[in-house]
Amino acid sequence: MTTLPHLYRDSLALLTDLYQLTMAYGYWKQGLADRQAAFHLIFRKSPFGGQYAVACGLSHAIDFIENFHFKSNDLDYLATLRGADKKALFEPAFLDYLRAFRFRCDVDAMPEGTVAFPHEPLVRVVGPLLACQLLETPLLNLVNFQTLIATKAARVCRAAQGDEVIEFGLRRAQGVDGGVSAARAAYVGGCRATSNVLAGKLFDIPVRGTHAHSWVMAFDAELASFQAYAEAMPNNSLFLVDTYDTLAGVRNAVQVGQALRRQGHELLGIRLDSGDLAELSVGARQILDEGGFPNAAIVASSDLDEYEITKIKSRGGKVNVWGVGTRLATAYDQPALGGVFKLAAIQDEQGVWRNKVKLSQTPEKMSDPGILQVRRYSRQGKFLGDAIYDEPTGIPAQPTLVDLSGHTRFKLHNADHEEDLLVPVFRQERRVYDAPPARQAQQRAKTQLDALDEKITRLDNPLPYALGLESRLHAQKLALIEAAQELSAPS
Repeated sequence: MTTLPHLYRDSLALLTDLYQLTMAYGYWKQGLADRQAAFHLIFRKSPFGGQYAVACGLSHAIDFIENFHFKSNDLDYLATLRGADKKALFEPAFLDYLRAFRFRCDVDAMPEGTVAFPHEPLVRVVGPLLACQLLETPLLNLVNFQTLIATKAARVCRAAQGDEVIEFGLRRAQGVDGGVSAARAAYVGGCRATSNVLAGKLFDIPVRGTHAHSWVMAFDAELASFQAYAEAMPNNSLFLVDTYDTLAGVRNAVQVGQALRRQGHELLGIRLDSGDLAELSVGARQILDEGGFPNAAIVASSDLDEYEITKIKSRGGKVNVWGVGTRLATAYDQPALGGVFKLAAIQDEQGVWRNKVKLSQTPEKMSDPGILQVRRYSRQGKFLGDAIYDEPTGIPAQPTLVDLSGHTRFKLHNADHEEDLLVPVFRQERRVYDAPPARQAQQRAKTQLDALDEKITRLDNPLPYALGLESRLHAQKLALIEAAQELSAPS
């Protein structure tokens, strides 16, 4: 199923910033539209104060690219746009060019669920300059958000230490796509299920849910509400117990659970949505165990994140299922990843590749030149580090790496396995990669995270991962910086 057109419309070509189209028009006017270029989508800093991210969003990006074309009504709208002189912003011949436009680029990307680090390309696009440029905004929109949410979910799930985590964020998400995309990304990041039924349908994600406080309040007594729900759904009886008195609610749930058992069904558990979740879960566990329900789940919700889960666990809480909503689906503590899409190389008039670099007084904002690839080294299933290198130049068998600060040179010793992380996705207009279902991306994320040292994934004071530029690429970057500084210096 092609998800984006299914959700919206059969053309999303205008899902872009106007300046992408004005640059495309300029390239066309200057005869540069078909000049070959290379761009990379990277993030400069790991989110949430951590040291890694979980790549996500490629499946939607593939959907977008495969359906990328301008419809007549898209072009009719562009024809109405005016410049400062009130004349048409785009001439008719350019709109005719867009009418015939078809995407023909080579796209390579990290598979979803891959653990990624700052300045590593999540996506590489090589092809005609105009076509590459038109991908910038939609790729950033699709990859940035889902990578952010997948990373948050991974952090939450690792804090849960193997307990089940359910994504509960639809009602607080930023709009329809915010809710749908967040549910999928959270699943890739490690959540076992979602409350979002549409996401369940679209992505084959397990869905979970029972009732809210309004169900309890619709009846004269809490016990009666639980009895009515058990009668309606004896195979889905998990009761929200904090509408009035939480521990009394647990006792009511036990009473109804005993009646369910006599009828051949089982109480699934109870949910706590307010109060001191650590203390209440201990009391609830005791009541459930004494009532004969040691296997009944205790689900907690209420503005949870990785830090709250860690606190509850440290206090001896007995929660074993975590419903995480607002702080996951909205990436509450960091609302954007900050990914960028930068030109790194372009062919000259003779067809010779010329690597490019962007300068900045902020070192982390300087871009890396070349047509980049990432090689990951591991030993006995554990990651040792990554090398960013220029693919046309290649990489030695034992490369010397320079860390991103440019100050330290190092080698990765004793590796028994190496892998290039960017895989072919499109070759010209032909897709050569089938994005695996979300379930497989989730398993990849788990495997990748398990291959990282715990010192890198821990919440408090995580250590940085071993990452560097291959030394020849680093030397070329320095030379390009020096040349660019000379060109920009006042005469």
